[in-house]
Amino acid sequence: MSVFFTADTHFDDDSLRRYEDRPFSDVSEMNESIIANWNSIVTDDDEVYVVGDIGNPEYISKLNGKKYLIKGNHDRLTNEEYRRIGFEEVYDKPIIYSDFWMVSHEPMYVNRNMPYANIFGHVHNNPAYNTVSARSYCVSVDRNDFAPVAFEKIMLEVAQADEAENKN
Repeated sequence: MSVFFTADTHFDDDSLRRYEDRPFSDVSEMNESIIANWNSIVTDDDEVYVVGDIGNPEYISKLNGKKYLIKGNHDRLTNEEYRRIGFEEVYDKPIIYSDFWMVSHEPMYVNRNMPYANIFGHVHNNPAYNTVSARSYCVSVDRNDFAPVAFEKIMLEVAQADEAENKN
């Protein structure tokens, strides 16, 4: 079993596709690409934490894996409705994963003196945020080839960023 994180799929949101300048000719192509990318790396035995803004929830059943939702600002259904459509669990607030990772839809403030790092979404391709730093990782699909990111990759890249920062 592997663990993955992703955010900001925004299924069926054509306004967002245009606003974020996603490289798809229409919303159908966007939906199909995200589903195909997801299912090409995630198996039914894997776990996927969706860090907000899923979009049209009808697509959840088409996605491999056991899915968990940390709600974002566009996720408006009740937790029970999200469970009914296929999420194992739904969280209204950020969670702590594996004793070290704060998982939140919006980026959280972290610094070197804190015992945590942050996995987040929400910012899409906003250049004010790095995809990876010594204390954070953005899992928005816009930055990650429109696919979930393996937790092992997140840990490795954050550790490498931390090591690089310590050299300076």
